Amino acid sequence: MSGGASRLVAMTLPGPAGALEGLLQEHEGVTPPIAALVCHPHPLYGGTLHNKVVHRVASTLHGLGAGVLRFNFRGAGASEGIHDRGVGELDDARAALGALRERWPEARLWIAGFSFGSWIAARLAASEPGTERVILVAPPIPTSSFETMRTARVRKLVIQGTRDEVCPIERLEQEFPSWAEPKELVRIEGASHFFDRQLAALGEALARSLRAAVTDRS
Repeated sequence: MSGGASRLVAMTLPGPAGALEGLLQEHEGVTPPIAALVCHPHPLYGGTLHNKVVHRVASTLHGLGAGVLRFNFRGAGASEGIHDRGVGELDDARAALGALRERWPEARLWIAGFSFGSWIAARLAASEPGTERVILVAPPIPTSSFETMRTARVRKLVIQGTRDEVCPIERLEQEFPSWAEPKELVRIEGASHFFDRQLAALGEALARSLRAAVTDRS
């Protein structure tokens, strides 16, 4: 990525339940081709925008040239409000996506999420027709409904560890064929739900699948 220096900017975003804490990764003075939102795992189990998987996803997307916003759902970190079982969190993500649109109105929109965050990302992408691509890392198929993916025509990239103890790969493989095209499933051999000792493999898989899409929209 040519252009300005990479920088990390702390942000306070207006949210439906109060202020939301955010971190923006951008190249100074550059309008990115992609504006990407990354959603973190379950806040009641310690999930925040600083989660190592969220950080790796955001860093990889930024390395491909995207401007990337990650944020804390209501009640997590410095974000105001209280946990709302995925209902209010979807509204939080929609507000954060609106902030990205306002900052870079010409950029194409990608939405990513890890675990609980992938459930939010899937529903947001399905309801936002301007979304070009959704990236779901370790979607919690056994505990959350991904029915929206069966009809949403948004481009889907799913990254899953073969030793995920929260979402066994077999459950995902049963569900994935029912999802609408276009879609791609990438398996990380031996990776657990949190990609322990496999973060590099996760980043490499993301970059391999998405590098061409940054420029050719494929």
